[in-house]
Amino acid sequence: MAATGQPAALADLETLHHVAQQLRVDGIRASTRAGSGHPTSSMSAADLIAVLAGRHLRYEFAHPKLPTNDHLIFSKGHASPLLYALYMACGVVDDAELMTYRTLGSRLQGHPTPVIPWVDVATGSLGQGLPIGVGVALAGKYLDRLPYRVWVLCGDSELAEGSIWEALDKASHYQLDNLTVIADVNRLGQRGETEFGWDMETYRRRVEAFGCRALVIDGHNLEEIDGAYVDARETIGRPTVILAKTIKGKGFSEIENKEGWHGVALPPDMAVRAIDQLGEEHDLRIEVRKPERGTPAIRPQAAEVTLPTYALGDKVATRKAYGDALVALGARPEVVALDGEVSNSTHADEFKKAFPDRFFEMYIAEQQLVSAAVGLQVRGYIPFASTFAAFFSRAYDFIRMAAISRANIRLVGSHAGSEIGADGPSQMALEDLASLRAVQGSTVLYPSDAVSAAKLVAEMADRTGIVYLRTTRNAYPVIYDNAEAFPIGGAKVLRRSDEDRAAVVAAGVTLHSALAAADRLAAEGIHVRVIDCYSVKPIAADVLAEASRDCGGTLVVVEDHYPEGGLGAAVMEALAGDHPPRILHLAVRDVPGSGKTAALLAAEGIDADAIVAAARHAATTTAGGQ
Repeated sequence: MAATGQPAALADLETLHHVAQQLRVDGIRASTRAGSGHPTSSMSAADLIAVLAGRHLRYEFAHPKLPTNDHLIFSKGHASPLLYALYMACGVVDDAELMTYRTLGSRLQGHPTPVIPWVDVATGSLGQGLPIGVGVALAGKYLDRLPYRVWVLCGDSELAEGSIWEALDKASHYQLDNLTVIADVNRLGQRGETEFGWDMETYRRRVEAFGCRALVIDGHNLEEIDGAYVDARETIGRPTVILAKTIKGKGFSEIENKEGWHGVALPPDMAVRAIDQLGEEHDLRIEVRKPERGTPAIRPQAAEVTLPTYALGDKVATRKAYGDALVALGARPEVVALDGEVSNSTHADEFKKAFPDRFFEMYIAEQQLVSAAVGLQVRGYIPFASTFAAFFSRAYDFIRMAAISRANIRLVGSHAGSEIGADGPSQMALEDLASLRAVQGSTVLYPSDAVSAAKLVAEMADRTGIVYLRTTRNAYPVIYDNAEAFPIGGAKVLRRSDEDRAAVVAAGVTLHSALAAADRLAAEGIHVRVIDCYSVKPIAADVLAEASRDCGGTLVVVEDHYPEGGLGAAVMEALAGDHPPRILHLAVRDVPGSGKTAALLAAEGIDADAIVAAARHAATTTAGGQ
């Protein structure tokens, strides 16, 4: 065993046994001090992590952004006491900081987040770390082309998550031999035994059915653990899943393999007995091997991006403009694209044809689609992930967690709203603006024509956070000159006069209806302002406030979306205050059926006729002294 305070470089297994005990002790100390945490889930995996760090991980803690560093992702993020104890054993967290675990202001939160420089992504919502690890491994194998490995620690409870199997499926499909999954099969979940307990043969068959190599080991036998890591490193052409049979609460006989201790910190008296049984507190250090130096095959570089142009009046779907603009952005080598097997509809297939080495097909696996994008951005790439807008709802938790990770991803949802027509309500995203607006720090964009769509795609590339673009299925006339700029947070006023008696606020498909309505009203001598709110979040509050002041305090908001949380809600939130405007809100208020686009817009009360009626009413009541 290494002397107290001395590094255990290339540690022998006897030393690592003591390191594992130390990790258990420190996890208990931290969680007991906090009065909460998951010490037993950490104790079961301590041997696995000690051997990994002491003999196989390649990482330079002083340079966490080093491109050749391995990536260690705790998919079972609740085992954070183990991760933070590891950081202390590696000398990058001291005891004083460890004792701040789960306290306000500490970076050692209940579940890991990237506020810690050695954490790539936030975890804790189970089933997410492995799919994200697939994205990081894709970057390593196909883009960076560097020998770093991705190690993902999973719990057996989360093996019930469908996202885990989406991940293994795609890892096998892409032959990610740089990915090793470490499954800590400790039998016990939060409320009792997991679905398969210690049935290691069932786990093995399932893993192999998805095309991965399965290694079943005793997760407390350090020689078996070490051998499995060696085998994983030497496996070519497929990922390895190490199925480690472990004991929850390992090392403290009073709680070993006992129910009722998940997520429960040991009370002080028990903690003293546990530490005594595990051995006195040590000050062992692990010297993690540094990786070899290397340079990614793809590096960001200045590139001339020539966006597509369109003729005024030509009918072009914004989803087509997305594909055109994405190809133009492909001049930047760090731009990559992913799709969920609908690329011939989203038009991401145009990028695939132009840059096949930077396109990743995720098939019908939307959770993996979003997760892979998160993993790719870990390595500095600019991922655009597209599918039908409705299907992002399947991956909403992954989008929510991506925001906690401070991930920079671009999501593009096509076929939104009742506008799509005959496919019917199962395909109509009518909640997407609301759900994406609710994500912390997100940007939500909704262009109305090909020019604005192309310009906004270019704006998305350098926008931080979660950026969502809603595109339209059908083709509509180009209304903007190619020289127009579309800054995020802006809006366009397309009809205005000194005689405006109401303002119509629209975006996407309803903008075209609003323009038609405005022209009809003008023929009647009723002038209304028309505002294109192409940036739904952030929204141009100044433009809206001006319209409210100029137009008698009444705004007609029309959207192809349910009334809750969409454009209307964004407008009302922006203008809430001492003197908010009166809002006439036209939105989809029932479940649409199948039909022609024009018929559906009319049935939902969001077509030009409905806008004419609402704007006429607003103008009349305003003129009457409202």
